[in-house]
Amino acid sequence: MSLVAIGINHKTATVDLREKVAFAPDKIHDAMRSLASRTKTGEAVIISTCNRTELYCNTGEEADVIAWLEEYHQLNHEDVEPCLYRYAGQEVVQHLMRVSAGLDSLILGEPQILGQVKQSFVKAKEAGTVAVTMDRLFQNTFSVAKKVRTETEIGAAAVSVAFAAVSMAKHIFSALSATKVLLVGAGETIELVARHLKDNGVDSMVVANRTISRAEAMCDEFGATAITLEQIPDYLPKADIVISSTASPLPILGKGMVEKALKQRRHQPMLLVDIAVPRDIEAEVGELDDAFLYTVDDLQSIIEQNMASRREAAEKAELIAEEESHLFMEWVRSLESVDSIREYRTASMAIKDELVERAINKLAQGGDSEKLILELANKLTNKLIHAPTQALTAASRQGDLNSIGQLRTALGLDKD
Repeated sequence: MSLVAIGINHKTATVDLREKVAFAPDKIHDAMRSLASRTKTGEAVIISTCNRTELYCNTGEEADVIAWLEEYHQLNHEDVEPCLYRYAGQEVVQHLMRVSAGLDSLILGEPQILGQVKQSFVKAKEAGTVAVTMDRLFQNTFSVAKKVRTETEIGAAAVSVAFAAVSMAKHIFSALSATKVLLVGAGETIELVARHLKDNGVDSMVVANRTISRAEAMCDEFGATAITLEQIPDYLPKADIVISSTASPLPILGKGMVEKALKQRRHQPMLLVDIAVPRDIEAEVGELDDAFLYTVDDLQSIIEQNMASRREAAEKAELIAEEESHLFMEWVRSLESVDSIREYRTASMAIKDELVERAINKLAQGGDSEKLILELANKLTNKLIHAPTQALTAASRQGDLNSIGQLRTALGLDKD
C-alpha cells in the first residue's frame, strides 16, 4: 500500500489559485471517479473547501496525481507545482488527522472543517471510490478528531469576534434560549453571530438593517424578524442582548435611546456588544446602570487569551494525531503481512502439489517407492530453500548484516 496526498491551501496559494483548483459540488463525484481510475486500487477522496483542495489516493503515483489535477482544471504546471504540498505513507495519515481536528485551519481548532471532511468522505462513498483502506483511514480520522475535542481544550475558547460575542452572552445569561436578541446590521459578522445564537437555542431574534431586503434574506434562514434602523427604539426595550456590527460612520444607538429603553424594561439588565469599527453604540452607554457595554477591543483581548489557550491545547492534539497515525500504519502493515503470508503459503503449496503429482504418476508406472519418496523430499527441500538461500547469499556478498539477521530469525536459525 502507498498512500499519497497532494494539496493546496490558504498557507501556500492565493485566493485566485485556490478558486481555480476547487471542485464544484455538482462535479465532485465524476472528478473522484476520474482520479480513482489513475490508481491501482481505485481509491480516491477529494476535499475541496474555500481554503483548501486536497487529493487523497491509495497506491497512486505523486507525479500522476499532480498531472491529473493540472489536466482536470487545465492549469499550467509552473503555476500549480510551487504551491503544492505532498505527503506519503504515514505523513498522509497524520496530515488528514491534523486537518480534521482543525490543527491546519486558518483559525486554529475551528470545528467546521471536520464536517467538510465528512461530507467529502460521504461523496467519495457515493462515487464508489472508497474501499477497505480509505474507509478505515477516514473512520479512524473522525474518531481522532472527536478524541482531540474531548481530551483537549482546543475548541473550548472563542477565537472569532462573533463567537466571542456569543460566548460572553452565555457567561452573563444562564440560558440563552430564554433571551430576546436584537442584531443591528446584516453583514457576514452578524450572520455568523446569528448562526452561533441559533446553535445555542435562541429563537427570538430581531435583525435591524438600513436595507430591509438584506435583513429579510438573513431572517429567512434563522426564523428572525426584520426591521429598519428607524424601528430600533420600538424593539430595543424588549431586547436582553444587543449585538451590533454595521459600516455606519456615526453611532446608531445613543445613550438617550438606551436609557429610555432601560426605564421601559424596569431596569432589567441589558448586554450590549459593539463589534463595529467605528462604533455603533455611544461609549457613554457604558455609564448607565443595568447596561453592560463591551466593544471589539474587549472581545479582542479575550480572543488573544483564548488563542494562547488553543495553541497550548494544540500541542497535546498534535501528539494525539502522531500517535494515532502510527497505530493506523501498524494496522496497514498487519494487512500487508497477512497478504505476504497468504502468498507464501500459496506458492509453497503449489510447489508441493506439483512434486506430489509427479511422484504419484511415477508410482503408478511402477517406480521404486523408496527412491521416489527420497526424490520427492530432496526436490521439495531444494525448491523451498532456493529463494531464502539466494537472499542469504546476496546479503552476505553485500555485507548486509541487518538483512542476514532478519533472514536467520525468519528461518528459525536464531531461535533465542
